[in-house]
Amino acid sequence: MPLYLPIAEMSLNIFLVIGLGVTVGLLSGMFGIGGGFVMTPLLIFTGVPPAVAVATGANLICASSVSGALTHWRRGGVDIKMGGILIAGGAVGSVIGAFLFTYLEKIGQVDLMISLIYVLFLGGIGGMMLWESVSTLVKARQGTLPAKKRPPRGWQHSLPMKTRFRKSRLYISIYLPLGVGALVGLLAAIMGVGGGFIMVPAMIYLLGMPTNVVVGTSLFQIVFVTAIITVLHSVQTQTVDVILTLLLLGGAVVGAQVGARMGMKLKGEQLRALLALVVLAVCLRMGWDMVSVPLDIYSIAPVSP
Repeated sequence: MPLYLPIAEMSLNIFLVIGLGVTVGLLSGMFGIGGGFVMTPLLIFTGVPPAVAVATGANLICASSVSGALTHWRRGGVDIKMGGILIAGGAVGSVIGAFLFTYLEKIGQVDLMISLIYVLFLGGIGGMMLWESVSTLVKARQGTLPAKKRPPRGWQHSLPMKTRFRKSRLYISIYLPLGVGALVGLLAAIMGVGGGFIMVPAMIYLLGMPTNVVVGTSLFQIVFVTAIITVLHSVQTQTVDVILTLLLLGGAVVGAQVGARMGMKLKGEQLRALLALVVLAVCLRMGWDMVSVPLDIYSIAPVSP
């Protein structure tokens, strides 16, 4: 049953859109990510203009992440203090990213930059996560997994302004989560993602947070950062399609609850391996679309003066 989308200026099948929402909700609840790194490419694959896909994806992620964050909150899996600092950094990064997105759209390079950033970041992060997760699972099966040791003190431990995060059992500089939050906010504004596919690995490997609070804290900060991005896109580019968002949201809320319960039943290494496979699959598809010959070699569009 097709439905016309006024902002995207096209029609899509209602059941297809709801199905996309359920898929993103499952990923959000299971992995602690907003799911935008899947939603934005899927919307583009179905013919939605990239600018609309980015803005609408951020709007959807904001709403769907609330459901997953509340589930982890009730189970004590959210570090409020860490999340607050990540949100502060994300707010700054998202404002910069929104202005950069507007500039790229003005010069006509936004579609290329979205695809290029997706391929580079998803390929790098997905490859590293898959290698680390598979290595850990193989060593555990062979019984050669070494005992966990305290990680060596690196440059991040010499930064000033240290504070204690009791929920995460960390004593680190606030500049680390501020920087991570700013980077994620910048990318989220340009790519239409919550940034969980970057945030989750950074929280585990850079900040050293335990896995049991990473998912909930990631979802917590995603809610606020994507809310800021949605407002910025609504004001600056007017590319948020509310009708498309509401349809996606209906499936995403249900999917997030199911995904959160599924995630609790898997080990940390298994979750990271599954997430890496999903990330690499999206990367390969985006990369293929960049190098393959399109069905319509030529297109006609108005040129702004």
